[in-house]
Amino acid sequence: MIFEIAHIQVKSDTHAAFEAAVTRAVPLFKGAQGCISMRLERSIENTDGYRLVVGWNTLEDHTVHFRGSEAFQSWRALVGEFFAAPPQVEHMTTVVTGF
Repeated sequence: MIFEIAHIQVKSDTHAAFEAAVTRAVPLFKGAQGCISMRLERSIENTDGYRLVVGWNTLEDHTVHFRGSEAFQSWRALVGEFFAAPPQVEHMTTVVTGF
């Protein structure tokens, strides 16, 4: 399992609309091949900053199957207008779990 972590900066004063758009996008992730989990986190210190954390079975489930799908195009259509800058995406794997 890997985690996609997208660092997203949204335009000021668009938080509620962005969060509503992400909520509408949940079924796109639920239906995606290999998608295990999805959550959106908002920064406390940087209120325009968000982290989208998506669990995937494999890296290819995200980079090939989802990114090449119509669901990805729908995702971008829902949320793209709120981005202040292109999201910065990285993929992580868990190496230590404390509890």
